[in-house]
Amino acid sequence: MKSIQQWLAEYGESHQNETNKSIHWICVPVIFFSVLGLLYSIKLPWVIEGHTLNVAMIVLLLTIAYYFSLSRTLWIGMAGFAILCGWLCHIIEKAGFMPLWLFCVIAFVLAWVGQFYGHKVEGKKPSFLKDLQFLMIGPAWLMSFIYKKLGIGL
Repeated sequence: MKSIQQWLAEYGESHQNETNKSIHWICVPVIFFSVLGLLYSIKLPWVIEGHTLNVAMIVLLLTIAYYFSLSRTLWIGMAGFAILCGWLCHIIEKAGFMPLWLFCVIAFVLAWVGQFYGHKVEGKKPSFLKDLQFLMIGPAWLMSFIYKKLGIGL
């Protein structure tokens, strides 16, 4: 199994262009959020303390376990971001201005258009075309920059 450093270095190889990097700072979190929102929209038949469980809750537990297996510190930031995204899903769903799933589909499509534009500018294919695990590494790659800025090791 590759280390977190190996994953991040390999991901970074196709993310050198400043325009592409900037686009990723917007689009990767939006894609993460929109996928979470789509999963959040799938309700399960169980209610715990007045809260209906949803598929996002289960997938996030698995996702956080994956990040934990890669880094004993990075998973904390990823868990925090995931919780923030879950809270935003709850807010959007309760606001009722449009169904959460529709909001997320629109955000997902727009963010992927941005991502592909960024890679066109970069002149390199998106990493996930080589290995689907890079879809999980993109958010961690961004979090690693935040950790570096805060002086937190991976």
